[in-house]
Amino acid sequence: MIENKKKPNPIDIHVGSRIRLRRTMLGMSQEKLGESLGITFQQIQKYEKGTNRVGASRLQNISTILNVPVSFFFEDAPGENAAGASGMAEASSSNYVVDFLSSSEGLQLNRAFVKINDPKVRRKLVDLVKALAAETEAE
Repeated sequence: MIENKKKPNPIDIHVGSRIRLRRTMLGMSQEKLGESLGITFQQIQKYEKGTNRVGASRLQNISTILNVPVSFFFEDAPGENAAGASGMAEASSSNYVVDFLSSSEGLQLNRAFVKINDPKVRRKLVDLVKALAAETEAE
């Protein structure tokens, strides 16, 4: 028997990972997103893995539910830099943010940080983190 399973398209995998990133940033479960779309959480899992391709109208619905523009799902997509529109520094910078927000600690920090209303307290926290990072680099 010949194995004829198609590998997911890199763009589908990327779009799915961006859906997962935004969903987790909002603290939303796969079940909740699925309910909002009228589909099962298993279907959301397949979208997030890139196993199933997200149709245009469904992606539009997802962008509305997750409160981001549709373009969010294509940021830093494979092959995007072919046009040379953005510099390498900018691309690596946004990848760094995605990596940070994809980590459990980054997500927790982000959620807690945005709940701090006082700008002075937020500024002091940033200064503290910078000082700790500089201390680590010096070791």
